[in-house]
Formats: sequence, structure tokens, C-alpha cells
Amino acid sequence: MIPLVKTNIPAREKMMPELEKILYRGYVAQGEQVEHFERAFETFVGKGHSLSVNSGTSALHIALILAGVQPDDEVISTALTAEPTNVAIKMMGAKIRYADVDYTTGNISPKSIESNINKSTKAIMVVDYAGIPINVPAIQAISLKYKIPVIQDAAHALGAKFNGSKTGNHFQYTVFSFQAIKQLTTIDGGMLQIESKEEYERAKLIRWFGIDKKLSRLENNIQFQGYKYHMNNVNATIGLVQLAEIYSILNSHIDNGKYYDHELQAIPGVELVDYYPGSEPAYWLYTLKVENREGFIRKLADNGIAASELHKRNDWHSYLNDFHTELPNLDKFYDKLVHLPCGWWITVENRDHIVNTIKAGW
Repeated sequence: MIPLVKTNIPAREKMMPELEKILYRGYVAQGEQVEHFERAFETFVGKGHSLSVNSGTSALHIALILAGVQPDDEVISTALTAEPTNVAIKMMGAKIRYADVDYTTGNISPKSIESNINKSTKAIMVVDYAGIPINVPAIQAISLKYKIPVIQDAAHALGAKFNGSKTGNHFQYTVFSFQAIKQLTTIDGGMLQIESKEEYERAKLIRWFGIDKKLSRLENNIQFQGYKYHMNNVNATIGLVQLAEIYSILNSHIDNGKYYDHELQAIPGVELVDYYPGSEPAYWLYTLKVENREGFIRKLADNGIAASELHKRNDWHSYLNDFHTELPNLDKFYDKLVHLPCGWWITVENRDHIVNTIKAGW
């Protein structure tokens, strides 16, 4: 079976010598290697300040704290995402108010965001679903107009670009996930890209119990709630080895995605997802809208290809549905949504087989 997702681990001869250096150096907790990884990631993104953490969810939580979200505040978000996006909002004691999606892209609709803003709105959570960039300028304009911070959940969008600028350069807070199946994995981990240097310094305290690691424990004076969200040297070492060859990984996703864009046009029962002008998707997954999704998935499975919608709509979880909201565009989009394997493991032969299987009908 050609898998929908797969963990990428660098070759043993590249990974193991670097890991052994760290494992037997005598210090595996957060240290210089974490610092090296953060600065290397900043170079990759090209702007802002990179704060490594133990998961993308931790990064979301810290971003919400920095954004000033308090219990009973509202955060506008999307229901088309993995659950951690919205679980993090609930961790704050805040409420989720869902905006609808743009039917053509599946991403959160700026028009719907604006229609949901009220006096309780304290942040906007946006997601580059499956690696497809959101409508960056429209959402930036809303943030500026209403003075509401935006948190970009870019867990799927490492290396994506908008108007030539990489994801991580567009909003106050951008969250990346390095969980096992992402383009870059540290086995588990994440990164919070922060625009402000001052907020970055505060985030470092939040990440480690409110304790300033530049001072001794006896010199510290904890002044606010912090957490044990740091990354360690072992995970950071894996990240550095991965980062050294990240463009090869990203380019394979992009090459496969563009191949599907070209080859899957004008097939009966298949509707391609649009991209906003200026978008360069990361193609973490390849997203389609199809008629008779059940039959489509069954046909591909019979031919050794995994395909699915992957994520359950978050508004179908009772805990994550604070306001019952009609989402007509999401209803139509989700009814047809399916993902194809698109990653670094997909060979030319694989993708030809996938396309030919779809063209044969279901």
C-alpha cells in the first residue's frame, strides 16, 4: 500500500554519528544544540525569532498566551484542521467561534472571519490546510483593521510561500509542527516563530516554568505561570540533521503536487482545489474534491493506494463546539474532501499509478 503519510529519517550514516556525539557528551537536556537549531531555523524562515518547543501544541499554547487570550475570551478559528489547533484554544479556557471556509481552497474565509468578530474576540487562528497558503493579505488587513492578533498554524505548511515570502514571515505568531509525519521531524517537537524580540524573550520564560535560564535558580524570581515546554538537545540534533537536507524533502512534495495539478485536470468527478494568487503550496498532502468519495477511496485502496479525508471536522467534537454555527461552505467542501499521498516517498512510478487509477474511474 502506498501510504498517505510516512516518517522521514535521514540515513544512518548521517544521523547516528551526530546523535552519538550528543548522547555521550553528558548533557542531553536543553542546551547549545537547541540554540543552534533555533538559529538555523531562523535562517531558513528568513525573519523573526524561533522558539523551539516539545510540540506544535505547546507552541500554539504559548502563542495564545502572548496574544493575551484569557478565560471566556473568544478565538475565531477553522473547523477544518487537526484537533490540536482548537484544543489549544480550550486549554486557555477560551471559546472557539468557527468561521466558514472558502469553498475553492478549503482555507478559512476572510469574509467569514470578519463577520464573526465581536467584542469578545481576542485572536484569530488560521491554518494553511494540507500546506495550501491562506489568503494572507486579506487576513493581514482584518488584523490591522480590528487590532486583533493572528496566530498562523503552519503545521502543514513548512516551506510554503506567499508572494515569494516563506510562511513564518506574515503574522505575529507562526506555529510549526515537527511531529513524526511532518516534512521535518524531530520525532516530536515544534517551533513558534515570533515577530517581536520582546515577546520572544517572554516566550522563553513561559517555555521553562517562568524561570530565566540565564540566571541561577537562586537568582530567579518567577513572576507568572510557565510550563515545561522546552525542546532537548537530542530532538534538536535530529532537527539539525533534517534541516540540512530540508529542501530536497520539500521539493519532492512540491514536484509531486505540481504533477497532480497538471495531470488531474478535467477528470469527471474530480474538482481541483484552487490556490490564492501568489500562493506556492507546500503540498504536505494533495487535496481533491471528488464525487462519491467512498467509492473513490475504495477504488484507490483496491489498487494499493491509501487515500482519506484524514481529519475529522473539529465542530463534530462536542468539546470543541462552543457555538453551534452553520458552515455551508465547509459542509460542501468536506463532503467531497479527500487527500492523496504526495510526499518524498512517492516515486515517479507511484504517482503515475495514482493518476492512472483515478483516470480509470471509480
